[in-house]
Amino acid sequence: MNTDDINLAYKIRHALNEQLDTLPASTTDRLAAARAAALARKKADAPVEYFKPAPSGWRQMLAGFGNVVTGQAMSRLAVAVPILALVIGMGGVYQHERQQQIAELADIDAAVLSDELPLNAYLDPGFSAYLESQQRRQ
Repeated sequence: MNTDDINLAYKIRHALNEQLDTLPASTTDRLAAARAAALARKKADAPVEYFKPAPSGWRQMLAGFGNVVTGQAMSRLAVAVPILALVIGMGGVYQHERQQQIAELADIDAAVLSDELPLNAYLDPGFSAYLESQQRRQ
């Protein structure tokens, strides 16, 4: 907890304590009983471990970094890794689409070169429409 959170908790406690005298006796009795029950269920404070067990999984991989990898650094990584994956994925999709476009143009060029049409047919403005219609049929 940082100091702002602690100050807020103190302010809330103070505001609640100001209205404590106006509560009915039955309510204060129930609150006292609830507090006693909560304290009875409270776990004893755990002893301080000077020799911690070996970390497992990804924590073991990051253990070599020591205190460099903090919670704030992990939260930044949690944002940066998906963004990086998205950028790499978008680059892959772009390259795939570009390769598809190049392959389609190569097919059209191969069809034009293997065809036995006179040169004037290639100069006809409707020829590109004819090629597109042939491409759609395939």
